[in-house]
Amino acid sequence: MKESIAEQITWSRFIRLIRRSIVPELGSTALLLVGLLFLMLLGINGLNVLNSYVGRNFMTAIEGRNLTEFFNQGGFYIGVFAMSAIVAVLSRFTEERLGLLWRERLTKRLVGAYLGDRTYHTLKVNKRVENPDERITDDVRAFTTTTLSFSLMILNSTLTVIAFSSVMLSISETLFLVAVLYAVSGTLFSIFLGRPLVRLNSVQLDKEANFRADLIHVREHAEAIALSRREGRLLQRLRGRVDDLVGNLGSIIRVNRNLGFFSTGYSYLIQIIPALVVAPLFIRGEVEFGVITQSSMAFAHLVAAFSLIITQFQSIASFASVVSRLDTLWEAIERQDPTRSGAIELNVTENPEHIAYEGVTLDAPDEEKALVKNLSLRIAQGTRVLIRSRDKAAGSALFRATAGISSLGHGRIVRPSFDFIRFLPERPYVYPGTLRELLLKTGEEHRIPDPEIVEMLRELDLLPVLTKAGGLDVEQDWSSVLSLSEEQLLAFTRLRLAQPKFAFLDRVCTALTLEQVGRIQKTLTDLRITFIALGEADDDLRYFDAVLDIDRNGDWTYRSLKNDAGLSGA
Repeated sequence: MKESIAEQITWSRFIRLIRRSIVPELGSTALLLVGLLFLMLLGINGLNVLNSYVGRNFMTAIEGRNLTEFFNQGGFYIGVFAMSAIVAVLSRFTEERLGLLWRERLTKRLVGAYLGDRTYHTLKVNKRVENPDERITDDVRAFTTTTLSFSLMILNSTLTVIAFSSVMLSISETLFLVAVLYAVSGTLFSIFLGRPLVRLNSVQLDKEANFRADLIHVREHAEAIALSRREGRLLQRLRGRVDDLVGNLGSIIRVNRNLGFFSTGYSYLIQIIPALVVAPLFIRGEVEFGVITQSSMAFAHLVAAFSLIITQFQSIASFASVVSRLDTLWEAIERQDPTRSGAIELNVTENPEHIAYEGVTLDAPDEEKALVKNLSLRIAQGTRVLIRSRDKAAGSALFRATAGISSLGHGRIVRPSFDFIRFLPERPYVYPGTLRELLLKTGEEHRIPDPEIVEMLRELDLLPVLTKAGGLDVEQDWSSVLSLSEEQLLAFTRLRLAQPKFAFLDRVCTALTLEQVGRIQKTLTDLRITFIALGEADDDLRYFDAVLDIDRNGDWTYRSLKNDAGLSGA
């Protein structure tokens, strides 16, 4: 669907995004830089006006064969050029510093919102926004730098119009009117020619990002791809991505070609129009020869100020798509609700005494059946429960719904906050960093003495990991260093150091020996960490107090293994 600039970047959308992205923490440094930029723009325009008069006198001195005046005006000319160069460079430096400051603060704010309350997961599950990573990196960079650049261009153009209108009117009212009409007509025609660029640029950003994402997928899964010999399928997919982005880019190039024909001719005519109007005045003896040069300079500055859309249309089209994509991301972040997804009501409390399921029915995402039907169960603190499901998807759905990251179905789940409960998936998440950072919560890396951490690693036979890491404080890419069994043991070490009231375990012992599993379950019991574990029919029941069995049709039965009055089922 073709959209106009007004449809893609309305003033309301742009103003809304500006309001969202202006960071209060920019503070006095930003205000100082803005003030300096304004003063420099005034200086640049003042020097440009002065330069037009110096240039006029310089050319008049040549026409009058006045050697003394020629050298005097030449000296002034060089001085004005030198001052203009210094102010222009300092202005550019200040603009870049302000843009960098804005980008830094805005990116940090957006990253915080993206990672807060599991927004990243919600956006992925709901598929509301494509390529949020690219929007946070490339689009934020483009938005801050381009917004600042366009703002300064508009301000500079306004000052230029004010400064050179008087110069132009003093030369010829006809030339001033020609400049205005020429710029307005050129602007309207360039909008007509370049309008498709807005949609095409927006689509191109996503096509480039999709291609880059598939290349990253190949890099991250290189070993699995090599073992499965799926290069042919991936090659076909990547070639399709290239065809998509090349086809769309070809359309952009064709529009730019048409726009280029017009804008190039438009720029060439600027050089001759002032002479066509002013030269007859000189020939009739009404003005000096230097006025021709001054009129050309003034005309060029004035038309450029009025023709901002023409000269910057391609940038405006790209900027329109950036604003649209970034505004869409902000809206998606603000609209998402971290506590509810689908119809499951998740009630997170600061009460670590129990986990309760009240009429919970969990549906399969792709099948018209219930994985779990009307589960009503209360698990009190201190009660260790084994969940066995003939359909593994049922147990996984219960694990995810309790964590609050997926909830297809209906009912209500009551559980403690993350201060009191931990969720361990079958494949633990190990992020790049030090071993200390991997084991301890952010901000609490030195809460536990090193000897105590090393002793815990020794108890779980993880000293070889400490040796491979080179110590607790050496950066490592753990996904390429650890085996699955080591990852699972480290996850339990992290759980033991955190000591929550509850732990929900999703088949986290698949790569461990029976002896290791028994040792872990005994340790959790000794630490009074209530664990709920997804398991198999032949799992050892010694460290469990109850079993929840879920049939393939979603029906469930609950059986107490010990006489525990604190446990109740449906």
